Formats: sequence, structure tokens, C-alpha cells
Amino acid sequence: MDMILKNNKTIDEEKEKGLLSEQEAKILIVDDEKDIRKLVGIYLKKQGYKTLEAENGQMAIDIMKEHSDIDLVIMDIMMPGMSGTESCAAIREFSSVPVLFLTAKTQEPDKNEAYDIGGDDFLSKPFEQSELIRKVKALIRRYNVYKGREDNADGILRVGTISIDPYKRVVTKEDEVIHLTDKEFALLFFLVKNRGRSWNLDELYENIWQEKYLPSSSNTVMVHVLRLRQKIEENPAQPEIIRTIYGKGYQVD
Repeated sequence: MDMILKNNKTIDEEKEKGLLSEQEAKILIVDDEKDIRKLVGIYLKKQGYKTLEAENGQMAIDIMKEHSDIDLVIMDIMMPGMSGTESCAAIREFSSVPVLFLTAKTQEPDKNEAYDIGGDDFLSKPFEQSELIRKVKALIRRYNVYKGREDNADGILRVGTISIDPYKRVVTKEDEVIHLTDKEFALLFFLVKNRGRSWNLDELYENIWQEKYLPSSSNTVMVHVLRLRQKIEENPAQPEIIRTIYGKGYQVD
């Protein structure tokens, strides 16, 4: 594959009061051609990004499961074995991380397929480096806002009709204050800050309660989730905010 990368430009640093900056983002590069991975990696690292590499779709899935802090996936569509679209579809089952597809294919049906299975943007080869970096910046900035890691005008995290003020530790639903216990607030805040990924009972317990998980701890987590749902969901029996991902745990999208 031939790829044109030129016009190297430095990205302006945009650190927001100690929150995650674009340059602290971690990007997974997925391509079966080593030269392509290395070249894209060089240009991303010049901009200050951290990078990981995968040579096929299955490896990309495995890396995504091991690294929950990845902020963007740059993935070639045409790879032997598992294609980029197949890999993306599998990743979408447990992560909402943005996916930027690279491909030599330019037909609209191919682009439509990439978008339909959960791709966020599309870049046809050959392309200029400036175009790649522009798309990378836009996707990471959008993801930071979505994840609540970037100041969203007022610093408030929002999901559905729920607003969370992490500084005042206040949760409102349609401007009405919802009274939560400290652990309920911590649990909701954790799930919203890490939205798009499922968390099992032991992960939630050890992150929120800061204690070693024991079999008896599962009931503690489930009771707190139940109480949270009763306070924030329109219909706690059919939750739309804190979803149960069967076999995996709980997740906020």
C-alpha cells in the first residue's frame, strides 16, 4: 500500500486544568503491514501521542480488552483473516472508543459498511499527514467530552437527563437534586467517567470500596446498583442508564 504523509504540523497543547490533554492520549494502530504501522506511529509520536500496535484484527481486540485507557483506534479495513470491520464490530461489544478506518477502498458501499458497524471516521489511502492528524485531534477531543474527561463548558458530566457535578458532588435529574449516599455517588461517577465499558462486580467493588473483593462483596455492589437505579432511572426494572451486560457486568453508555 502506498501512503502519502507530509506537512508535519505541531498540535497545540490544550491541557485543561489538570484534565487529560490530547497529547496524553493513547492510540492503537492496527494494520497487517509493519511499515504502515511504523510510519503512522512515527507521526503520532511526533505529536506527543502514546501508541500501541496490532498486526491483525484479533490482536486488536485482545489489546483493547487489556488496555481500558486507549483513546482511539486507527485500523486498516483490508487485513487477512479478520477484517477491520469485523474487528471493530467485536470491539463495539465492550468499548465505545472511536475507530478511524484506513483503507485503499473508496467505494461508498465500503464506507457505509464501515460506519454501520460502528466506525467513527474514514480516511482513504493515500492521504496527507495533516489530514490524518486533523481527524485524530477531532476524534480524541470528541471522545474526551463524551467520557467526561474534558471540561464540557461547565465541568458537568451528563448522561440522559442526569447531571453530575464532580466538584460539588451534586447529582440532578431534570434540575431536581437527587440525594445519594457517598458510595452511590462514587459508583455513579465511576461508571459515567468510564462509560462505554462494562465493569464486573469485583472491579467495581475494588475501585469504589478500595478493599479486596470477596464472594460476599457481590451483594454489596448489586444492592448499591439497585438503589441507584431506583433513584435515577425512569423505569428501574428496565434501566437505560446503568445497563446490565450479561456475563460481563454493568455499563453506562
